[in-house]
Amino acid sequence: MNWFGTLPGFTRTPAGLERVILRRLPRWLGQGTLVLAAPSLLARLWPWDGLASDIHSRITAIDIGVISLVVLYWTAALTVAIGAFIVMVMKGPAYVADAYPLPAPPPGGTSPREP
Repeated sequence: MNWFGTLPGFTRTPAGLERVILRRLPRWLGQGTLVLAAPSLLARLWPWDGLASDIHSRITAIDIGVISLVVLYWTAALTVAIGAFIVMVMKGPAYVADAYPLPAPPPGGTSPREP
């Protein structure tokens, strides 16, 4: 059983930038996350001077900033991915829903669409 009937005569639009974005997005997410997480990793390797509590508070502040930037980056990437997916779906084949015949106008009357 064919649930969806495609619109006759409809031509599919060739894939464009949306496919490139969707293919490259996993690599962008991985590399971007590593770049944004680098300050947090480097803060743990840095030879800090001072009290242990001061060092801990500095590293915690850096971690909070890094986490907020990673969440912002992933949110922006998800937004771009949703937009690219919508464009990809819109470029696909057009479908026709079930036909709904309009009622015939009464004799001597006007159709429902006429004023």
